[in-house]
Amino acid sequence: MFGIIRPCRHRMSEGMAASWLAHLCGLCLALRDGHGQVARIATNYDGLIISVLVEAQTAATADRRRTAGPCPLRGMRTAPVATGEGARLAAAVSLVLASAKMRDHVEDRDGLYRRRPVAATARGVARRWDRAGARTGGDLGFDTAVLVDAAGRQAAIEAAAGPGTPLLAVTEPTETATAAAFAHTAVLAGCPANKPPLEEAGRLFGRLAHLLDAVEDLAADTRSGAWNPLTATGTDLAEARRLCDDALHGIRLALRDTDFAGSAAGRLAHVLLVHELGRSVERAFGAGGCAHGIQPPAAPQAAGAPVQDSGNPFGGNPYAPGAPGQSPYAPGGPGFPGGFPPPEPPRRRRGLLAGCLVYTGLCCTCQLCCAEHEDPWNGRRRDPWCDGCDGCDGCCDCCNCCDGCDGCDCCDCGCDC
Repeated sequence: MFGIIRPCRHRMSEGMAASWLAHLCGLCLALRDGHGQVARIATNYDGLIISVLVEAQTAATADRRRTAGPCPLRGMRTAPVATGEGARLAAAVSLVLASAKMRDHVEDRDGLYRRRPVAATARGVARRWDRAGARTGGDLGFDTAVLVDAAGRQAAIEAAAGPGTPLLAVTEPTETATAAAFAHTAVLAGCPANKPPLEEAGRLFGRLAHLLDAVEDLAADTRSGAWNPLTATGTDLAEARRLCDDALHGIRLALRDTDFAGSAAGRLAHVLLVHELGRSVERAFGAGGCAHGIQPPAAPQAAGAPVQDSGNPFGGNPYAPGAPGQSPYAPGGPGFPGGFPPPEPPRRRRGLLAGCLVYTGLCCTCQLCCAEHEDPWNGRRRDPWCDGCDGCDGCCDCCNCCDGCDGCDCCDCGCDC
């Protein structure tokens, strides 16, 4: 349930990374406050885009954030989190789509869902989440029936699909559901002019989500004999990539027609739906690897010896003191012209017992293996054990992706496009 957009902290400025985390935590807490602790497992990276879009279209106010209490996913530290109608709408949409995903696993008899007690429990949870999402959506003027209907039609469309069936016929229900969710952000924000372009952006985002899920699952589905839209319709990867690239271009054009009033949340929406979504496509089709995590620290150099090229665009370990004496993330350093702030100094160490408690929390919430986290004892940033971030290539690619734009200030890289 983590979603297709998984941004790397090393590509985002400190403020933008904090804003992204605020929306992620806001979605998680909106699920907990409105629907109970169990509902928090519906938290996903793509759902927070709904919250970002609502905030991007509204005027900045002091009540957009509140301070949340300590959480194991934040190393037992407090943090500002997003609040309001955007987070609640994101929670409603996430719940309904998660329930649809759960029913899909039951119907496909995936893993533990083959067991009757597990399947029966999952069906009960899905029904409760449908009702809970409908209540929250109704309070916000959003009819979640369009999501439920789309999920219900998906099984029939997949059953009828065969060689020669257009791939976009299979992705249509997902497109319809995400288009409705994106469009309603304009309604909540009181910006009716933004509804058509956001509806188009949502439709194309749903197409991308479905296609990328199919591409990433293709090898496993082929081995197990599970249904996959690419195999069922006889679509090759080249055609799937073409459809993904067309969808990316369409989203870019739709966002240009959306009025975000130059807000910081608007820049975050642009980063997620243009830059990071493009990287998700590259990752799904097997391109790219995160440069900050693949190179070992540079070997010590003898005095006067020529500096050897490590192959890392950052010039060796990006966390080590620079070349020489300067961090590549420091302002003006070689990593990014605009500069990330230097790495945080080590935090005060926790005691043995406190560190063990935090470590247990990180294990139980999958933070150790699935997300960047702080060391339970010394507070230093650690990469996830299953590190899958991609593409820290030394500078953002806004000049390459914002063709014809009047200035891309979504990231602090110093680009002049």
